[in-house]
Amino acid sequence: MLTFVGLGLYDERSITVEGRDALRAADRAVAEFYTSRLVGTSVEALEAHHDVDIEIRDRAGVEQNPEPILDAAESEDVVFLTAGDSMISTTHVDLRLRAIDRGIETRVVHGVSASSAASGLTGLQNYRFGKAVTLPFPRAHGADGVPASVVESVAANRERGLHTLVYLDIKVDDGRGEDAGETFMTADVAADILAEEWPDTLAVAVARAGSPTPVVDADRLSALATRDFGDPLHLLVIPGDLHHIEADALETLGGAPEKLVDAVTV
Repeated sequence: MLTFVGLGLYDERSITVEGRDALRAADRAVAEFYTSRLVGTSVEALEAHHDVDIEIRDRAGVEQNPEPILDAAESEDVVFLTAGDSMISTTHVDLRLRAIDRGIETRVVHGVSASSAASGLTGLQNYRFGKAVTLPFPRAHGADGVPASVVESVAANRERGLHTLVYLDIKVDDGRGEDAGETFMTADVAADILAEEWPDTLAVAVARAGSPTPVVDADRLSALATRDFGDPLHLLVIPGDLHHIEADALETLGGAPEKLVDAVTV
């Protein structure tokens, strides 16, 4: 069996009880942390807390060379771990389909994802979100400013009155010796990039969702670009039209300026 387990958002305790039980009962545990990270813990802390050994696979080891994972799952119970939810944003449907094609039984144990946390922390209704986007570092797409695909998606959502969830880039060391380690795009950097297109547009920064001290801050993109939101992980939301309860939530939970919120409340 191959079981996909989402670890949740922050540390070794963010996993669900069902996921914890599956992890501890598995013959083998494999994880990837190139799509997202649990910034409140470490692999060593995860292993100690759950009394398991965890094999870390890089992107190539999951997407291009998954055979060792699948080979093991043919004769053992293997758990595949990711931050958040394994099938939301950090989607691994391809790996699941490969397993099914080889006759391997699969199941999914869902974890709390950034998409649900963004709605829950900001008070924005989840069914009023449109297409999500990822904002890359400029060097990742070879140009300055906002990528055209992001502009088009945000504009299309706003035209329909829908909110946009903006995931922020994580650069993982690619082994080429440049900028070794990990770099997390922060909400102020993202806001500064997006303000080139929409300086006076209302946006919401969310930092450390799932931690004991999450931050929600709502203001113009140009204003958010000047603030320090602390440690990662961060994300941004660009609201569309606001229901009056959503407007109240952004003012109460995120400190949004009343006049700015009133301008987009329907």
